[in-house]
Amino acid sequence: MQLGTRWDAFATPPTAVPDALRAQIAAVERLLSNDQIDHQPTPRWTLTWLEGRPIAELDSGVIVSLDADGHAVVRHDPEDEFG
Repeated sequence: MQLGTRWDAFATPPTAVPDALRAQIAAVERLLSNDQIDHQPTPRWTLTWLEGRPIAELDSGVIVSLDADGHAVVRHDPEDEFG
C-alpha cells in the first residue's frame, strides 16, 4: 500500500513524489499567474495512487499523472476548479 501526501504549490515536493512527475508539476506551477495566487490561499497538491500509478492533483483541478507508458501527462478536471 502506498500512502499519499499533500504539499503547497511552489514548495519542494516531498520525496514520495516520483521523479517522473516532478518536471510536469514544476511546469504547471510556472503557468500559474500571480493574480490567481495573490488573492487566494496558496493552492496545494495532493498525491494519491491508483492501481500503482501516482496522481498529483492541484486544488484548481489540474492533474499530473502517468500514462500506460510511464510518461507524465497533464489534464484538467473543471469540476474541481476553485474561485
